[in-house]
Amino acid sequence: QVRVVESGGGLVQAGGSLRLSCTTSGLSFANLRMGWFRQAPGKEREGVSCISWSGHNTDYADSVKGRFTISRDNAKSTLYLQMNNLKPEDTAMYYCAAESHVSFLTCSTSPSSYYYWGQGTQVTVAS
Repeated sequence: QVRVVESGGGLVQAGGSLRLSCTTSGLSFANLRMGWFRQAPGKEREGVSCISWSGHNTDYADSVKGRFTISRDNAKSTLYLQMNNLKPEDTAMYYCAAESHVSFLTCSTSPSSYYYWGQGTQVTVAS
């Protein structure tokens, strides 16, 4: 059974930092492109960042460039999202996801490209 589990969310003040983790099992983690997504109440799900199978290629939403950093540790089957200089508009449920097929091409931040999803971890940024 494939499992994708996020952790590391919480309540922080504006300007603070959090590091989200995503632990996977039941899939070939090292061979799949992965991404972070978020959804605020009443808003559409949006892509935050993605990373290629090797970690050499990454992409970010314009709203988080320069503040968030995605990385992966294939030996631990874990994906990370370092979030710095957090803003109230970053408040959302954050989801980790993996694509269903192996690819060496550039990753995508489109949610429709992903198949395996975690349950989410809540990030709340107070102003």
